[in-house]
Amino acid sequence: MRKIELDIVALSHSVTQSHNYAVVLGEKRGARRLPIVIGSFEAQAIAVAMERMTPNRPLTHDLFKNALETFNINLKEIIINNLLDGIFYARLVCERDGDVTEVDSRTSDALAMAVRFNCPIYTYEFILDAAGVVLEDTEGTDEEEELFAAAPSSGMSDNPLASYSTEALIRMLDEVLDEENYEKAAQIRDEIERRKSS
Repeated sequence: MRKIELDIVALSHSVTQSHNYAVVLGEKRGARRLPIVIGSFEAQAIAVAMERMTPNRPLTHDLFKNALETFNINLKEIIINNLLDGIFYARLVCERDGDVTEVDSRTSDALAMAVRFNCPIYTYEFILDAAGVVLEDTEGTDEEEELFAAAPSSGMSDNPLASYSTEALIRMLDEVLDEENYEKAAQIRDEIERRKSS
């Protein structure tokens, strides 16, 4: 079966399920999108790695990555290999000394590992046919707006963090990282970066 490469194109609150998030995967050479509903913990794990944030202690996915690297195991790729009763299934394709082994995984965990290892994400045609959404080539289509409407914005108009000094923001960033509040940490980090670039 031919594998189709995907990229993570968005991570947002799920519009339909309030306590969940949606990770949207986009076909690398095409217009199809594959939205997958994931839990808040997994969304944080993906966001932390995508934002290159370093928590004080390793998160579960960081621990697993460290363990694999300690034993010279490389994560070559992940494959979203099945869709049954609305549930996606995935496999981690690992390599050690030329030997390749596949490990069953929840799709959300596989994506969190893919971001950490910077490895490719694949799926198959039948999964995109069953659960994919085709976007038009034009910008601002209704489908595109629906997929990205809940995506967190990097712009910070009417920003309450603007009233804090940079030193206070740095202290606040350390505190929220200790509390593992990565969504707030990303907002604080964005404000610090905005000040550096202005």
